[in-house]
Amino acid sequence: MMMDKTYKEHQVFTNLAEYADFYKSLSTLVFSFATQGTKSLVNIDSYVYSSMQGTLESINDILIKGRIGDSYALLRKYYDSVVINVYSNLYLKDARSRLEEKLTRLDTLTLEDFVVKKIDNWLNGKEQLPEYRVMSSYIRKSQKLLELNDLLYKDDIYKKIRNRCNDYTHYNFFYNVLFNDNGIYLKSRLKVLNIFLKDLENIFILHFSCIFYLNEHYMMSSDYLDCLECGVTPEEDHQYLVAPFIQEIFDTVIKKNRMDLAEKILKNTSMKLE
Repeated sequence: MMMDKTYKEHQVFTNLAEYADFYKSLSTLVFSFATQGTKSLVNIDSYVYSSMQGTLESINDILIKGRIGDSYALLRKYYDSVVINVYSNLYLKDARSRLEEKLTRLDTLTLEDFVVKKIDNWLNGKEQLPEYRVMSSYIRKSQKLLELNDLLYKDDIYKKIRNRCNDYTHYNFFYNVLFNDNGIYLKSRLKVLNIFLKDLENIFILHFSCIFYLNEHYMMSSDYLDCLECGVTPEEDHQYLVAPFIQEIFDTVIKKNRMDLAEKILKNTSMKLE
């Protein structure tokens, strides 16, 4: 195996563990927020986030063995999961906006009007979500994410990431085949690993930015709900406290790499994110 200590102690493995832990904590945090617009009694995102945690752990297991090609195939799956999660949340919010318009007009509504069939059917295995390009286009054209998208897509970085993921998934070039072989010496192996690290980081930044821009309540510290469950009246504005693990990631990943996005998120939220 042509991998030395430098490879095995690369920053990418630290980041993979950090992101996996983040999704594990987020899954637990949002579980009690029922997903409006569906018949589900729990938050569907909770399961999406625990699945993302699993994908990141799988990437770690494969990447440590030097299988960069297979790791990129799983990175594409993670990217797909991010797009699906942002799309489903955005689609539900758009449907809720349309419902609110009907309510202001005092239209006659039934219980079925409160269910967003496209998402609810997906949950129940009755309908597939649109293909990747349709979902991606829906996200990028959204008025709700307009200011954020102007920053996220100011260049072609995400197009390049998608192309790299596809190149390794489909072996579009012989070059991609070589990087799944851990038994040969490749001078540029660490260079490719550095690119993988940045691609992973940028996908995570995309997801964090969109989800908390759309759902600021997902940042809420569990202390508020804990107080309610214990019959204790929370202190004033306690519902605006941010979970420590979210603040930490915001500081170490978002602020550090994309201060422009950090400032936009801060401007858009009433949560006590710093």
